[in-house]
Amino acid sequence: MMGCKMKDLKDYVRTIPDFPEPGIMFRDITTVLRDADGFKLAIDLMLECLKDVEFDVLALAESRGFIFGSVLAYELHKPITLVRKKGKLPAKTISEKYELEYGTAELEILLDAVKEGDKVVVIDDLLATGGTIEACCKLIEALGGEVADILVLMELQGLNGREKLSKYRVDSVLKYEGK
Repeated sequence: MMGCKMKDLKDYVRTIPDFPEPGIMFRDITTVLRDADGFKLAIDLMLECLKDVEFDVLALAESRGFIFGSVLAYELHKPITLVRKKGKLPAKTISEKYELEYGTAELEILLDAVKEGDKVVVIDDLLATGGTIEACCKLIEALGGEVADILVLMELQGLNGREKLSKYRVDSVLKYEGK
């Protein structure tokens, strides 16, 4: 009987050269999501990262953080809260502006999304420059929560986002050297 070699998670990620501009290697996770084995492997590896983290709630960054974080919350029987683009949440919120490559954006969280003293894990698909995740962390802390961990599926090390988040624990399942 021949043995089966399990694929590495990177085998499920599609790389698109020169997108959105020359010199960029775009790492496309839609190929992970559309393959049941790839998606299961991604979730299993993310769960492994959280095995020793004590926390109360998962904060999911819009929008792909919703995909991974929902499954993690289900598996760990933990509540979730959403960090959304400005104007998408129905009740009272606080907001945080952050820098994009070409401008600014703003995220919001509900005022009752995190309780004083809650230990929170921030979930997103990608750590690039760190702006989005840093804004998520500031919102959590403004509500009295503590960031217990930041967990992303993929990290682009060439964009130095980890340095921006140096005061936090940061876990990434996949690391790519470039941008």
